[in-house]
Amino acid sequence: MQIIRTIVAIVLIVALLLFSFANWKPVEVNIWQGLVLETKIPALVLASFLLGLVPMWLLHRGTRWHLNRRIASLENAARTAAAALAPVAPVAPVDEPVATPHPPVSEPETPISESPLRP
Repeated sequence: MQIIRTIVAIVLIVALLLFSFANWKPVEVNIWQGLVLETKIPALVLASFLLGLVPMWLLHRGTRWHLNRRIASLENAARTAAAALAPVAPVAPVDEPVATPHPPVSEPETPISESPLRP
């Protein structure tokens, strides 16, 4: 994925350089009635691009920072809650054998002599 990003960046830079060499002409930009800016076309295009890109990039970085902090906070809260709810299993002493409980044996309801399976 990094190679694709690098190739796209190189293609865009080459296109910008070709545009700059082909359009290196001075232009006048009327900002207000008495304020005129004389600049080259590539500088005007680059300034316009950055004027639109920088605020959106700053907004993206701020939102990403905020969401990363929120995710970290929620992960810490989940870890704390999981640690508080996890029961601690008692450990049997080494000297004593561990007894396994057996289910109680129930008495049959009908005597064996009266069982329907026996004649």
